[in-house]
Amino acid sequence: MSEHIVFLTGKLAEKSLHQVLESMQPEFSYEVRNIGVSVAALMTVKLIERRLTALDGIDRIVVPGLCQGDIDALAAQLGVSVERGPKDLKDLPAYFGGKAFAPDLSRYDVRVFAEIVDAPQIDVAAIVERAERYRRDGADVIDLGCLPGLDFPHLEDSVRALRDAGFTVSVDSLETDELLRGGRAGADYLLSLKESTLWLADEVASTPIIIPESPGDMDSLYRAVASLTGQGRECLADSILDPIHFGFTASIVRYQQLREQCPDIPIMMGIGNLTELTEADTTGINAILFGIISELRITNVLATEVSPHARAAVREADSARRQMFAAREANSLPKGYSDALLTTHSRKPFPSTPEEISELAGQIRDPNYRVQISEAGIHVFNRDGMSIGQEPFAMFPELVQLEDDPPHAFYMGVELARAQIAWQLGKRYDQDEELGWGVAVPAAVSEEAGDTARAAHALKPQSRQEFKEEGSTMKASRARKRKQAEREQTTDNDNSGADDRDDDRSSND
Repeated sequence: MSEHIVFLTGKLAEKSLHQVLESMQPEFSYEVRNIGVSVAALMTVKLIERRLTALDGIDRIVVPGLCQGDIDALAAQLGVSVERGPKDLKDLPAYFGGKAFAPDLSRYDVRVFAEIVDAPQIDVAAIVERAERYRRDGADVIDLGCLPGLDFPHLEDSVRALRDAGFTVSVDSLETDELLRGGRAGADYLLSLKESTLWLADEVASTPIIIPESPGDMDSLYRAVASLTGQGRECLADSILDPIHFGFTASIVRYQQLREQCPDIPIMMGIGNLTELTEADTTGINAILFGIISELRITNVLATEVSPHARAAVREADSARRQMFAAREANSLPKGYSDALLTTHSRKPFPSTPEEISELAGQIRDPNYRVQISEAGIHVFNRDGMSIGQEPFAMFPELVQLEDDPPHAFYMGVELARAQIAWQLGKRYDQDEELGWGVAVPAAVSEEAGDTARAAHALKPQSRQEFKEEGSTMKASRARKRKQAEREQTTDNDNSGADDRDDDRSSND
């Protein structure tokens, strides 16, 4: 007879736990019990004692990994084996000896428009080249941004070139003439029409994207949408996202009102007013925005990369839409799906404690330097001992193995620099591996850098004959410190003698 296991959880994680267990197809039988808390991590042993009943037929109870209290005492109280599961329920398959959770990030329901904001100022070839990069980064539509007061004589050629290259194209302008030209050249979308310019939709086949007649005028937006849908025309509606301190919160509320008023209409949100006009890392901004986008079922986003700090906005949008879709489908928090948006910090930056690193260092029998980091700082160790610090320049004099070995010294300089950055930011560090920067660095660049880092092994001595004798590293370091102390003592004595002579001269005077 198979084992019967009860999994305890909270309201937020209940559906996700069911899905994970179903995907495991375990040999044991199981049931999931919601113990009556919202967040499973807030569960305590005392709470379980009060609320858990009907224990007949249970062989084992698995509580959340963050459950507080003495589970051995709980097991004795209940008369059933109790154990803590993993801290993240997505690690449950690995906990039971199966394959680790592999989220499906292939699906999404948000179309990303990537705007080429300076299209009138660059030629057609450059426009196509930029579009190719945006497509690699995840863009679905290339938006040709027109600039007020600046002619765009190659607009039609640009639309046709992009269409010939397999792109879906939108034209973005405040001028009706440019919108007409773009639509007649074959643009798929036109940004933006409003109630007073709806006549453009009768002139071209392009799908119009509708905005309010004036900022915040939602009634005009509703009327324009109703007019087009009444004619059987497809359209997208955008109530406009405003910058922080210039109506940002109210503009978020308008998107919610738009969704309530028009539950079946595709909505667009242009995110540049927040990513471009807020001096903060755009990964976090996009994560929050795409959470809102996911909840409101907004299916179109316009992203821009004007400011240098927003240079990865399209890649970030692509990653965020996939993670939020997966989390929403699983009725889950957006955690544990990908670390692509964790560009500066890691969830678990220090996998080893200082004590664990010291234990490992005690087992090393060769002179190669190992580098690890913990909350205490940077650990560099080999058979001769370990140095711990937080500043590579202060640590380097201890590494006398490098004195007559420039390539090895260069290699260690690179590794210590990476280790310092990782320690300072709270990032994961693995020796001989490039630091992970998520979507901040294009995948191809990151892979190439990783290959280069691994090739750095060639810079380290390989044969034992190339190393100093065992124990010489730390001995030499101590000897050098003694010599330095002797020199300083000699200097102090000389200065003291000079002071005595000055005193004698003062006395004679």
